[in-house]
Formats: sequence, C-alpha cells, structure tokens
Amino acid sequence: MAKTITAVWPGRPYPRGAHWDGEGVNFAIFSEHADKVELCLFDAKGKNEVQRVELKERSDLVWHCYLPEARPGLLYGFRMHGPYRPQEGHRFNPNKLLIEPYAKDIVGTPLWSDAHFGYRIGAKDDDLSFSRRDNANVMPKCRVIDQAFAWGNDHPPDIQWCDMVIYELHVKGFTMQHPDILPKLRGTYAGLAMDPVIEHLQRLGVTTVELMPVHAFLDDRHLVERGMRNYWGYNSIGFLAPDSRYSASGQISEFKTMVKTLHKAGIEVILDVVYNHTAEGNQLGPTLSFRGIDNASYYRLAGDNPRFYMDYTGCGNTLDMQQSCVLQLMMDSLRYWVLEMHVDGFRFDLASSLARELHEVNQLGTFFNTIRQDPVLSTIKLIAEPWDLGEGGYQVGNFPLGWSEWNDKYRDCIRAYWKGDEGLIGELAQRLTGSSDLYERSGRTHASINFLSAHDGFTLHDLVTYNDKHNEANQEGNSGTDNNHSWNCGVEGETDDPAINALRARQKRNLLATLLFSQGVPMLQAGDEIGRTQQGNNNAYCQDNAISWLSWELKKQDQDLLAFTRRIIGLRNQHPLFRRRYFFQGSPNYGGEIKDIVWLNSDGSETRDDDWNQASSHCLGLYFAGGKLVETDGRGRRLKDNNLLLLLNAYHGEIAFMLPQFEDHEYWEVLLDTRDAIGTPDVTRYQTEQAYPLGGRSLVLLKQA
Repeated sequence: MAKTITAVWPGRPYPRGAHWDGEGVNFAIFSEHADKVELCLFDAKGKNEVQRVELKERSDLVWHCYLPEARPGLLYGFRMHGPYRPQEGHRFNPNKLLIEPYAKDIVGTPLWSDAHFGYRIGAKDDDLSFSRRDNANVMPKCRVIDQAFAWGNDHPPDIQWCDMVIYELHVKGFTMQHPDILPKLRGTYAGLAMDPVIEHLQRLGVTTVELMPVHAFLDDRHLVERGMRNYWGYNSIGFLAPDSRYSASGQISEFKTMVKTLHKAGIEVILDVVYNHTAEGNQLGPTLSFRGIDNASYYRLAGDNPRFYMDYTGCGNTLDMQQSCVLQLMMDSLRYWVLEMHVDGFRFDLASSLARELHEVNQLGTFFNTIRQDPVLSTIKLIAEPWDLGEGGYQVGNFPLGWSEWNDKYRDCIRAYWKGDEGLIGELAQRLTGSSDLYERSGRTHASINFLSAHDGFTLHDLVTYNDKHNEANQEGNSGTDNNHSWNCGVEGETDDPAINALRARQKRNLLATLLFSQGVPMLQAGDEIGRTQQGNNNAYCQDNAISWLSWELKKQDQDLLAFTRRIIGLRNQHPLFRRRYFFQGSPNYGGEIKDIVWLNSDGSETRDDDWNQASSHCLGLYFAGGKLVETDGRGRRLKDNNLLLLLNAYHGEIAFMLPQFEDHEYWEVLLDTRDAIGTPDVTRYQTEQAYPLGGRSLVLLKQA
C-alpha cells in the first residue's frame, strides 16, 4: 500500500465482504457477539501490517465501513475483540488475524506454528487457556478484487440431464503430467483450458466436468509436518475464493477464462463444494476465520457444553445451517459462483449435514427450501452426496425435487455383480433401469448419478487388481474402508500373467459398458478410461504426487480402453433408449404392441417372479423396445430407436443365450462384445431364435436389424 488511508466513511452492511464499486471499497462483516472489529491493511507483499481501521458502524449485527481511497489489490484481514470463554461458546482473540468469510481472493498459505491457535499449545487446560501470540506475519491475506471480466456471448451449454456424461476430475492431477501442456501451466485452471485437454474431453464424449474442490482450502498441519498435502481439498476456508494454488497467473480471471473456454467447447462446469464444515477442526483446532469472528454463530456447538462441537462430518466441526448468517453465506456463495463465475451447478459434499435441524436430517429443511425458491439456484444442476457421518445421515433416495444424488447403491451392486456375488439379479435390474425403487415415488426421473469409482475409493483399474486396500503411503496405519466390492482376478496387485491381465481388461470393459448403458446420469472418474492406478490406495486424500496424478504415457491396453470408452459413450449418444426421460413402465410404447422393456432368461423366455430369486443366477437379458416412437425429448423432437438387446453374464463360463424374436425381424446385429479389446465382435449378424455364444464374464449389445 503506497499511502495511509485517511478517509473512513460509514459504508453499508451489504454486500458482505470487500466490494469495489469503481470508486472505493466497502467492507462489511457479520459478528453478533464481538465487542470491537478492526480492519487490518497490509503492504503489497502482505508481510507488514501498515494500518488498522476500526469499524464503528454496526447495522443488524453487520460491522461496516467504506474506504474511498482503497483500490483492487489491497491486502487485508480482520481482528475481532470480544469474550474468550470457550465454555460458553465464545473464542474471540484479537491477536489472531482472520480470513474474512466473503473474501473473493485469498493470497498465500499459512506457515504453520503454534501462533495460529487461540489457546496456548501445551497448556494444562488446553483450549481454555489464551494465546497472546500474533500470527499476522504467517497468515494468508484477503485481497480486494475487480470483478470485471469480458464474458462476451458466453452462455451455459444447458445439457439435459438425460444427455449428460459427467467426468470427475482434479484440476492439478488431471494436467500435472500432461506432455502437451506447457510446464508452467500444468496443474492450473489455465492448463485445464488448453486445447489438448478440451480435445480429450470432446473425443471422449464428456458433456460436464465436475471439479473437485476449488474453494480456497488449507493443508492440515499434521499433513504438512509429514511432508504431505490435503490433495483432495475437502478442507475449505473461503467459500467465494478460487484456490490460488491452481492459478498460473494469480488472477481470478484465469478461472473465468477456463469456464468460458469449456463452455465454448460445449462442456458444463460443476463444482464439488464443501459447505458442511471448515478447516478449523474441533476445539483444539486453529483460529483462522469463523471461530474467531463469531464461533457461537457459525458452528453447531454441543448443547450441554458449548466448548465442544457437534461433528456430523468427521472433520471436527459442522457449520450451523440453522443460523441465518450461515445460510446467507451459503446462498451468497452459490449465487456468486453462478452469476460471477458462470458455473453450471454444484455437487454438495456430505449434503445430509446441510439438512440437519436440531439433530435429525430434515429433507424439507430451510436450506433446501431456500434453494428451491431462489430464482438463480433453482435452475442449475444440484447434486447431493446423500449422507453424512451422523445418526440417520444415510439418505440415498430421500432428497427433494430438483436434486440428483450420488447413488452408491448403484456402485455397490454393479461392482458386486461383476465380482461374481450371488443373489443380485433383482437389484441389478433396478440399478440398470434408473433405480426407480429409490426415486420414482418422489417424481425425480434423473436423480440417480450412476458411478463405479470416484475420488474416494479404488480407481476402476484398482477395482479389478486389488482385493484389499494398500494405503501405507498415507502413514496412517493403512486406514481406510474395507468395503470395496473388488476382485483382483486371482493375484493381488500388478502381474505379468497374460490370462489375468486379459480378464482384468475385460472386467473393466464390462463395468464401463454397464455404466454407460444404464438409465440415469453416468459419472466417470478421470483416468478410468486410460487405466489410471493409485497402486491400491483407496483413500489418497493426502497424495499430491504421482499416486494421484494421471499418467498420460499410455500402453497398448490403455489405448484400447480409451478407444472402447469412446465407443460406448458414442453408442449411448446414438441410442435414445439409453437416455430416456422417464422410467420404464413394463407396458407398450406409443403405438406399439411390445412392452417398453422385457427381462429375459438365457433360454429366451421372459423372466418370471421365481426367476428373480435364483441366488445362483448370474445372467440377464434386457430387451428394449424402440422400433416405434420411444418418446419426445425436452425440445419436442420425436425420438426413435432400434430394438436393442443387452446381455450380461457374470458367470465364468460361456452361456448359449437364445436371441428372442419380437415383431417382424429376422436378424440381430451385434454392436458390442466386451470379449474384444475395443468391443468389436467377430461375427456381426445372428438370426433371431438362434443361440448367441455369450462369453464368460462378458457383456453384449445387439440391435434388431
């Protein structure tokens, strides 16, 4: 800062945060229980505090001032004065510089030391003690921004749910080892907007990228001291600021340019957001922002002893959605990312915690009602991770209208089926057809986000390579879930055995084809299409290295898998029957005589009630009637399709599957057989009422010619 601020005007309580209006900067910060609020201004490098400005105006619990001489680029933080009585829920400590909750740009990362804690580390009474150490010189700083950006004619791709193919990726991990991206841009928003990335996504058939957390987050102290990072980013500290570690330029405009570039390529951008907790942890965590601004207002505190936090997230704390200040922050953050950053939707981490009123999950709660009536947020893509770690937190199938959900019942069923588990044919039928048992009663047709792997758990390659987790690199005693539903095909880990590798490759094709040919919205984890491995690590949250990054040095089998994935996404796009807007009814289509779906046994007969209960059954056929009108799409276009037949065999031996005859057709044309490396069948035509040699552990798609 070149000169001292001399003019301080009253300002306004809204908008919250630091807002540059073209003439000066308005500062506004909520705190119900603070006695005094100081705005701290820093030099251009953020090293030296050059001035403090007391906010003397207070309107509706919001402290505010206006600095007519302030400009974009100004670095700042806050100090809050008030009671330090943890046993009453208050933890004010003016010795701690605080990140402002509405900061749109946060510069730097904390240099961890005991100075970041509001209490004296090592004191006998722990957090009941009081620390007088100042942490300003080792704290990140907030920065005032100019929000102006030349969006031009940018507009959302507005992909219909039924046409979406979601691709979950990590900004850094996806680009860090890409040979065709400039080294200085690898791991950044700018790198993600480069032509090689766009071309890969377009050729693959991706319509929507889901970015793992990009809200400003912190690396936990215990990880930093072990030489690790919070790679996944589920440790937010700033809900309006894109994390600067992914920025090559250090400018907010880089994120906007990335979104604009992806939109131009017809690709939507969804953000994975973490509004359930913050990086401040439990009562023994650091004082970085919310805890020092107004602990009792922002966090869910234990009713019998507000010194402690209600933890429904497993991360030490839970934000209190019953408080208006928290709800407003969430809504303002969401609208900011839509209106100012042009993102197309959100996936909410541990979304059940956002619905907790008192202690129970209430899916008609304030948070969901507020979103549903909002003219901006009610029109975008909303995806829930429908569980948290508290009692009653598992809520798959129970979210309200307007929401889609990660469907882990789909994941577990499909994994277990191809693994060879018995007694799954009935549930398999439900999962293949959109999980109507979970979503139809609420009227949500495309609520099921189908996935087989995600950031949390095994990659697709590891799913067929490991029976057990191998998380030793985390230095946490190999902790992590054992509920993987995985099968190593006979050998744990990598092998040179050609037979086992061939089986693993076919299993990956089976899993991917099942995903793309199921009703609902498919989600791929980045790298599954090229055989990415995490060496058996199913909890690589702290592995900011080659364990997590995508390798783009593709072997022959990886190139084949990529070609296969492109092909099955192409088949999904070609056939409206895989992208229905409504659930199957088991009755004829418009103008047709055959039911819209028919379940088949291997002898060609229709599956009956007793057949679903055969524990040893591993084979299933699905006949989709498409010769007549299937339905109309969202734009009123009449969609027609071929009659399709999908055959699945998780049994290890070949099965002679009798091809049925519906309507007046003589032949079935084979579109895909997973016994081939890229799905190309040896013989492409079979007569109706002829037995098809359905290979062991394979999937086949046919159309009626």
